Amino acid sequence: MTSPNDPEPDQSGPVLKVGQDCAGHWLVQDNGGKLEGRFVSRAAAMGFARSEVHAFPGATIVVAATPLIPTISFAPVQPWETAQHFRKAA
Repeated sequence: MTSPNDPEPDQSGPVLKVGQDCAGHWLVQDNGGKLEGRFVSRAAAMGFARSEVHAFPGATIVVAATPLIPTISFAPVQPWETAQHFRKAA
């Protein structure tokens, strides 16, 4: 794991970034766009990153120096975005 003052790691390998977005939400994202997690605290985000690093061989964990951009919106789900539930006729 590196700290914000360390130089950027070699971006050719997997990187798990831990940081906050502009609204202060804690996120963990990989540099390949395959993983995103949201957390209530820095400790929870770091714990998740440490537990998931095995899924990305050779990965490093980096504390983001700039705000992360969530790939999944925090906006409330709209009615047309939910699955419809149907009852079977008796």
